[in-house]
Amino acid sequence: MLKLTPVERSALRAEAHALKPVVMIGEAGLTPAVIKEIELGLDSHGLIKVRVFGDDREARAEMYDTICTQLDAAPVQHIGKLLVLYRPKVEVVKERSSKGKGLREVTIVKPSPSGTKRPTVTKVMIKGNERVTEGGNVKRAKPRQTSAKKSALGSK
Repeated sequence: MLKLTPVERSALRAEAHALKPVVMIGEAGLTPAVIKEIELGLDSHGLIKVRVFGDDREARAEMYDTICTQLDAAPVQHIGKLLVLYRPKVEVVKERSSKGKGLREVTIVKPSPSGTKRPTVTKVMIKGNERVTEGGNVKRAKPRQTSAKKSALGSK
């Protein structure tokens, strides 16, 4: 089971306040399918809420402990029928083709002109034949090819 400091737990509680329950445990209890769904939720979100339908307080506390130990998650909060769980998200590295084809997202950070305000951050989709200059402008990596016949006709 993952351990959290009181400060971390407090910050996670505040962050979880606006969340909706991702998984709901019904009268069947903690089945392997429910455990799998909780694990998928933790993998994709990191911090989730689980709603338990049932009036037995001891059973809910036992479920909470079981989930935390089986999935190596940290218990954040157990309030009423809601359980808040946290596990750091696993960063998945996506393999990209070496060719650089297609669109890709690039984050451009430009400092403010006065230097006292926040820098502007923009996310831009660029094509495979484009690049971002040091000034943050998007330019074509290579000039577009033109046919020799068209350029010869244009110069007459």
